[in-house]
Amino acid sequence: MMYSIEVLITNRKNVRDPEGETIHKNLVLKHGYKNIVNVRAGKYLLFSVEAQNAENALELVKNLCLKLRIYNPIVHDIEVRLHD
Repeated sequence: MMYSIEVLITNRKNVRDPEGETIHKNLVLKHGYKNIVNVRAGKYLLFSVEAQNAENALELVKNLCLKLRIYNPIVHDIEVRLHD
């Protein structure tokens, strides 16, 4: 079976996010969206995976991301989920 697996990579909450801060300060607030108090930026990846089941596809992508250093586990959080 073919599965679409999404990967979201974001900076950990205790790690500064210069891109998110810039978007918030220079775009969001300057255009009057005062009720937006924070912006966090990240990366989005979409993998097409052939696997016997969704659990195998998810595990394959999680392992791939870690082994190939697609993200740094010290400073990044990762979310791997099935794409609808």
